[in-house]
This record gives sequence, C-alpha cells and structure tokens, in this order.
Amino acid sequence: MKDVTFAQRFRYWFDNYMSKGTAALIGGVGGFSLVVILFAGLVITIGGSLLGPESDGARTPLSFPEAAWQALMRTLDAGTMGGDEGSGYRLVMFAVTLGGVFIVSTLIGVLTSGVESKLDELRKGRSRIIESGHTVILGWSSQVFEIVSELVAANENQRQSCVAILSNEDKIEMEEQIRERVGDTKKTRIVCRTGSPIDLSDLEIISPHTAKSIIILAPETDDADTQTIKAILAITNNPNRRVEPYHIIAEIRDPENLEAARLVGKTEAELVLVDELVSRVTAQTCRQSGLSVIYTELLDFGGDEIYFKEEPSLVGKTFGEAMFVYDDSALMGLYFGDGKAALNPPMDTIIQAGDKLAVISEDDDTIRLSGITDYKINKNAIRQASSPKPLPERTLILNWNRRGTNIIKELDNYVASGSLVTVVSETEEVEAEITSECGELKNQTVVFKPGDTTSRRMLDSLDVSSYNHIITLGGDQMGDQESDACTLVTLLHLRDISDKAGHHFSIVSEMLDVRNRALAEVTRADDFIVSDKLVSLMMSQLSENKALAPVFQDLFDPEGSELYLKPVGDYVALGTPVNFYTVLESARLRNELAIGYRLRADAGNPAKSYGVAVNPTKSAIVTFSEADRIIVLAEQ
Repeated sequence: MKDVTFAQRFRYWFDNYMSKGTAALIGGVGGFSLVVILFAGLVITIGGSLLGPESDGARTPLSFPEAAWQALMRTLDAGTMGGDEGSGYRLVMFAVTLGGVFIVSTLIGVLTSGVESKLDELRKGRSRIIESGHTVILGWSSQVFEIVSELVAANENQRQSCVAILSNEDKIEMEEQIRERVGDTKKTRIVCRTGSPIDLSDLEIISPHTAKSIIILAPETDDADTQTIKAILAITNNPNRRVEPYHIIAEIRDPENLEAARLVGKTEAELVLVDELVSRVTAQTCRQSGLSVIYTELLDFGGDEIYFKEEPSLVGKTFGEAMFVYDDSALMGLYFGDGKAALNPPMDTIIQAGDKLAVISEDDDTIRLSGITDYKINKNAIRQASSPKPLPERTLILNWNRRGTNIIKELDNYVASGSLVTVVSETEEVEAEITSECGELKNQTVVFKPGDTTSRRMLDSLDVSSYNHIITLGGDQMGDQESDACTLVTLLHLRDISDKAGHHFSIVSEMLDVRNRALAEVTRADDFIVSDKLVSLMMSQLSENKALAPVFQDLFDPEGSELYLKPVGDYVALGTPVNFYTVLESARLRNELAIGYRLRADAGNPAKSYGVAVNPTKSAIVTFSEADRIIVLAEQ
C-alpha cells in the first residue's frame, strides 16, 4: 500500500468534519473567521505606521485589539471599508472583506440548510416529547378520531391536557386527519409522532413512563392481536419501565388470544374483547330497539356517565333503600372495597364502610343527596309483574362478517326454544363456517341461503315480513365506505317492503363509519350499531377511570343483570301521570333497577336521543303510552 500523503489525510479529515452537521459547520466557519480577523489584526499591528489607517495625511498606528476590531467590522459588513485611506491599510482590509464575503455567505447557507434540516426532522415526528400525566395512543385506525374526541370532552374541565399518538403513519398526515375529523381540540393538545409501537427506542419518543394511561389500538391487519400483545410486552417489560403499575387499555379481536394477552399485561392491562362486545350488543339490540343508544349514552362523555361516590350516611342501609336518595342521579350498583362491582345487587345488600355507589350522573359534582323524604309514589299506578311464556323468534341476518357466529351464539342465550336464524350471503363458504362454529345451539336452528343482499328480487323471495328481527352486517371483504353503501341499499329495500306490506319488523344495522349513520337514518331502521365507535367509547372511559372495568364486565356479561327495555305497562298504569320514583318502586318490587325510559313518539328524533332518557329527574311527572319502554337492569 502506498504511503498516504498529507493532502489525502487532510481531505479525509475535512470530509469527516463536514459530515458532522450544522453545529460543526457553524463552528468551522467561526474558527476560520477568527483566524482571518486575528491574522489581519496582527499584520496591521506589526506593520505599525506603514499599514495603519491614514487621516489628514498622517498614518496612525493601531493597537492589536483595535486592529482586530476593525478587521471584524469589515468581515461582517463589506461597505465598512468604503472610507478607508492608506494604500497598505486598504489592501489588508480589502483582503479581510473578501474573506468576510465568503464567511458571511457560507454562514447564511449553513444556517438555512440547518433550519431546513431541523424542520424536516420535526415533520418526520421523531423528536421526543416531554410530558407528564398525558394519555398515550399507540397505533392508528379509524377508531382514533372517536377516542381523541372523547378524551377532548373528558378534559374540558382541566386547565391543560395532552394526548400523544405514536404510529407508523406520517406525522403531518395524522395531524391533518385529526384536524379534519375531530376539529377544535379545545384545551387538549394533540401531539403526533412517527414510529413503531413495538420498537423500544421509538416508544421513548412519547414518554410512556410518565403517562397516566396508554391506549393500544389493534392494526387493521390479519395479525392484529399479535401486534397488540407485542406492544403490551414492549411497555411492561421495557428496561426503562417505571416502578408504579401502568394503566394500559388494549383491544383483542380473537378470544383465543385473550389468555396470552393477560399473561403479558397481568394486572396492568385492561383488555377489551372487540368482536365479543359488538356481537353481544348487536344480539341484544336486535331484540330491543334503542339499546345501542343507551350504551352510547353511558359510554360517551357528552351526557351522563358512570361515577363512583362514597356516601358515609348510607352505611348500614340496604341497597333498596339507597335507590331513592338521588333525584337527578341514578344508582345502578355497588363498587366494593375489594375492587369488585355488582350491578343491581340483591335489594337487601347492606352497604358497608368503604363501599362506593356506582352512579349515573351528569358529572361527579352533580351527585348530591336530594334530602327528599316524601317521594310521592303513586301506589295505585304500580302494576304487578307478569311472566308471559316466551315464543320462538325468527331472525334474518343479511350479509356476513367475522362477528356473525358470535351474534348467533349470543342470540341463543336470549331467544325461546324453537327459534330460527336465516343467514343470507354471497359467500358460500359461510355455510361451512356456521356449521363448524354454531353446531351446539340450544334454542335455535340456523339456515343458510346464498344470495346478494342488495338485490330486491332476493329480498322479496325471503318473505322478510315473516321475521321478527333483521340484522344487516358489514362485509369483511369490502372497505368501510363500500360496505356501508351496500348496507344502505339493503335498508332502503327493507323499509320499502315493510311500508308496502304494512308490517313492522325490527331492523338493526351495523355501520362501519359513524359518518354514514346520518345518511342511513333516512331508512328509518330501528337502531344502528357503529362497532368501532362503541369500542372506542369504552376504551376512552377505561383510560380515564380504571375502576370502571369491573362495572363494564358485569354490564356486558350474559350472567347477572343486564340492560333491558320492557313494556311500560308491566310497571305502571298507562295514561296516568306518575313520577319516576313510582317507576323505581315498581321495578324494586320485582328485584329490578329502573334507570330510565324510552318514549316511542321520539324514537326517530336524534335531537331527543331517539326517545331515550337515561337518568331522568325522578320527581318530574311523565305520562307513558303503550309503545313506551322502561330501561331496567334485570337478570332476565
């Protein structure tokens, strides 16, 4: 190998130095400027009277500091040398000015390049955030907009709050979509960063160790649960993890992956089983129109929510006695000192010290004891419970997705023996899936028919008027907008068939995009299940209050008490003005808990929550008609 020359070594050093970035370049320019200024000052000082400036025909020797200062001024401003006199002095200052032109132009170029580079870096969303007590969202899906909207509503009473989002999406695109879909975020700052939620170094960008809660969204891929479990693992087993437990909320789609997620998350992760939740609500709602509106009211931050309140004055009293203590809040259960919850517990349950009441109220500061002692209960209006024999039901499911089998299984828990489910789908493989997944039904038989659910001829051949309930599902093989468009066409046909036949049947539809619900309301379907919104609302609530987990688990569990809409005539006399205390007492006599009602006259009015009134003022007078329903927590 030939000997390396000095020129080659210098070139190698120079290349390495130039690659160090803006700070190094500015330092290099500054160093070169200093050399030029000091050299010029030294030359003028040594030159004495020969190189000093000329004034009135005489040369003035300059000291070194003064000579360096004059050189500095000419380096920064080329016009400064315009008044210089003396040939030697002018020659030196001309050389300094030429060097200054090079130095200043280079500095401007370096600064411009550095600023552009920094802006590009910020646009990439790779800078670390410094936040504490913020909410972290890992991943990106259509649910993020609803979650951010709910968190903004939840944080309205706080002086400032922050939501940090980390996903593989482009930072600028995320911010633009949030501005478009969410709008004004009020006091909540939304910070987006680009990175992988399962990469340990990328996780540090959004400061998860100082967050109050972490929401993990499942990616819209086939291995969604695997990615979710990896994200949980990246947080709980992080080398930099904090001592205090994390508060993680994650969604799991396949029940078979639930146990693995629990092993990873332990007590630090609250897991939402998405498909099971949506399937259960769909099955319940198709039999009870308006139920999804009630769930939405309880889960969003826009109206009444579930809070916990300890009332020392009620210690020693029974749950049945405590039901009447609030006039503008509704009791729905107990949250025990051991962290367990019970909705509609036995009426003789004694409230112990440390127990909290699970209360539906507008806000936590609106939970106030009314002090009312005379509830003005109209005992003459109370009706005795009746138990009619349940009849077999016919359910029609139009279109198919991965939640179809779960819906059929959930329906089997509620319908009478001898019931029928008919499934219609263009995908013939669905029949084999139903046979393998729904082979052990107790109360239903399932029939499959191939066909296009948007075809009017196909729908007419089904004799839809013979069915009690109709469910339309979104397709797995289509995008959200295409699927909702097909659902809308199907609903229009169904409503036309109903109008021409003069026969009403319950229609419940699954919408994938909440924005399409407004369009679909023209079909006058009885209810809509917006699956992503329902899951998003629950995750938002859990992120703000971990104690709600056992309440939601009890609320959506087929065992124990659930929400039902029952005929008002079973509770109070029709056409008789009564207050809600009377309804509450009637429900208490049959070990049920009334939390609201639905007025059929307002069922088509979105401004009045489709007739649903959760947590009505109990002292207010209302007159019910035959088609109205009472919302109760009951075992059946």
